[in-house]
Amino acid sequence: MKNTERTRVAVVGASGYTGEELVRLLLRHPGAELAAITSRQFAGKSLAEIFPRLAHHATATTLRFIDVRPAQLAESAEVIFLALPHGVAVEFAGPLLEAGAKVIDLSADFRIRNAETYKEFYTHAHPAPELLPTAIYGLPEIYRDKIRDARLVACPGCYPTSILLPAIPLLRARLVESGSIIANSLSGVSGAGRKAELDYLFVECNESVRPYGVPKHRHLAEIEQELSVAAGGEVTIQFTPHLIPVNRGILTTLYFTPTATGKDPKRIDAAFRASYADEPFVRLLGEKTLPDTKNVVGSNVIEIAWRFDPRTGRLIVMSAEDNLLKGASGQAIQCFNLMCGCEETAGLI
Repeated sequence: MKNTERTRVAVVGASGYTGEELVRLLLRHPGAELAAITSRQFAGKSLAEIFPRLAHHATATTLRFIDVRPAQLAESAEVIFLALPHGVAVEFAGPLLEAGAKVIDLSADFRIRNAETYKEFYTHAHPAPELLPTAIYGLPEIYRDKIRDARLVACPGCYPTSILLPAIPLLRARLVESGSIIANSLSGVSGAGRKAELDYLFVECNESVRPYGVPKHRHLAEIEQELSVAAGGEVTIQFTPHLIPVNRGILTTLYFTPTATGKDPKRIDAAFRASYADEPFVRLLGEKTLPDTKNVVGSNVIEIAWRFDPRTGRLIVMSAEDNLLKGASGQAIQCFNLMCGCEETAGLI
């Protein structure tokens, strides 16, 4: 029996790209009532003033941005989405949980289970290490049952989602070697967030493709954490992200060395189908077509395809997703649906 009542929700940091997408999805969600949105910059202004494209919704003119007060938010909403930068979300998660709310965090503050690993990649001690063991990694296709009962969900990063979903079935089935994985990803500029920095100005990004975060991008911490769980042992990968001049979308190419059993194409296909054949937001392309960001932008779908290269003996696996949806806000809604007893596809199809 699915929940037919609407759950009161709030979005903290609703003025960023992921926050705006969350607001848009929640306004049309049959099981959610958007009760509060916060932004220090736009406090007092209506949703319609800041995001005119949402002005046709009945609540857009009456719902106003407020400043963040955890106790007040917990009184007005049962589930709080934190669409804040890393290091900021953690300030609000503890007080909100103590006040009885459920928290879905889209930052990196609770994705990493080990406080020392967090410090290594984020260069400062974790402000609330006692909360790390309670957080559930919000990858629904992998942790669906745990997410249902969670009070604190840490939504994966956009790059990790594009890498983990293609890689985990292969590692679990022992079809690829865990010690020689290479991941190359290309992301649209919205992945950097809504901020005015020189590197992300139009003139700097347009007609340009460049790598960054080499050789130790922060997302490596959660990628290697989850790959290690799947492999049953420590995994270290080579990961190179690139910025490309499009608004949104991520394309990832993974290079694997297959094990003896992984050289059988039927086993590769069977592993993906066993994991994802019934998943509403995973589109398996097999060996027929290749992923394309234009086919997933605006949706919560990730496309996955694979090829064997007989010349090199490598298995090449590719994925495409919308970094703001399956890589952020859409996946957060998917988690919300599981936590609140809604159909998992509610508000997303």
